Amino acid sequence: MKKHNFSAGPSILSEYTIKNSAAAVENFAGTGLSILEVSHRGKEFVAVNDEARALVKELLDVPAGYEVVFLGGGASLQFCMVPYNLLNKKAAYLDTGTWASNAIKEAKLFGEVDVVASSKDANYSYIPKDYVIPEDADYFHFTSNNTIFGTEMRYDPDVNVRLVSDMSSDIFSRPVDVSKYDIIYAGAQKNLAPAGVTLAIVREDALGHVERAIPTMLNYSTHIKKESMFNTPPVFPIFAALQTLKWYKEQGGVAAMEKLNLEKAGILYDEIDRNRLFKGTAAVEDRSIMNVCFVMNDEYKELEADFNAFALAAGMSGIKGHRSVGGFRASIYNAMPKSSVEALIACMQEFEKQH
Repeated sequence: MKKHNFSAGPSILSEYTIKNSAAAVENFAGTGLSILEVSHRGKEFVAVNDEARALVKELLDVPAGYEVVFLGGGASLQFCMVPYNLLNKKAAYLDTGTWASNAIKEAKLFGEVDVVASSKDANYSYIPKDYVIPEDADYFHFTSNNTIFGTEMRYDPDVNVRLVSDMSSDIFSRPVDVSKYDIIYAGAQKNLAPAGVTLAIVREDALGHVERAIPTMLNYSTHIKKESMFNTPPVFPIFAALQTLKWYKEQGGVAAMEKLNLEKAGILYDEIDRNRLFKGTAAVEDRSIMNVCFVMNDEYKELEADFNAFALAAGMSGIKGHRSVGGFRASIYNAMPKSSVEALIACMQEFEKQH
C-alpha cells in the first residue's frame, strides 16, 4: 500500500531528493566515498555548499547585500541568535503560536520585548491584525506559518523597523520580497532537507550594531565570512537541500510551487467545509496552505480515534494533530503531490459514508 506522508516535520521530501541523496550515500560525486564520510573541505562538497547557497539566492530572488548561510541548532537556536545580533534595547514580536512564544521567551533574555499582539485568547486560531509596532524597536519578529495551529501570514509586512521572520514551515512555498527583511531563517526539515541544518538569509548591514559582545558561534558575521564553513557544517542535510533546490528549479521555481500549494490546500479545505463530520480550526482568512488543521464536528467528536485509525489503515501517515491541540493536521508541504491530498479527501468521504 502506498503511504501518504502528512507528517509535520521531519516531513515529506521529493523523490528526486531521496533518490539522489541515497545514491550519494553510496558514492558521492564519483569519489568512491559516501557523502556521510567525506571532508567538508574537499572540493566536491565545497561545490555543493556554494551551489546550494547560490540556488537559494536565485529561487528567492535575494538582492545584493544579503548572504545565505547554513547553520546548526535548528530554528530554536535562531530564537536566541536573532536578539543576540540585533536587539540593543527593545524588540517587537507578534505572538501567533507555540514557536512565536518560544522566540519571545528567548528574546526577553536580551532586552525589553514588546508583544504587539497575540491570538492566544482564541487558542491561536487567527492572525492578529491592526497592531502597532513601536518606532523605537530594534526589529519586528513574526512567525510566518504556525504549524501547530494552521495559520499563516502569506504576505510580507510593511514596517518601519528591521524585519525578521521565522519561515521554517513555509519557506519556498511562495515568492517573498526578501528586500523587506533583515533576517529570514528556517529549519530545513519541512520544505528543504532532513533535520540538521537551518537556513538563514541575512542582510549584512543589519549586523554590527549591538553593544554586547557576541560569542563567535552565535555571530552571523562569523558564518558569513567563512561561507558556512567556520566549523564542520551538517554535510548530508546540505547535500539533500541542494537536491531539493534543484528540484524546485526544475518544477518552475517558487511561483510554480505556490500555484500547486494553493490547489492542494483549496481542495482539502473545500472538503473539510463540505463534509458534515469535520470542521476547520483556523480563521478562514488566515488558513495555512502548508498545515491544514481540522477536528470532528461537535456531534461526532467520539469518532476522532476511529477516523485516525481508519485513515492510518488507508495509508494516511502523520495526520494526527499536535498533542497540544488534538484533532487532525495534514501537512501538505511543497513535496506533497496533489494525488496524496486527493487520497486523503477520498478517505474522508468514505468515512463519512460509513457514518
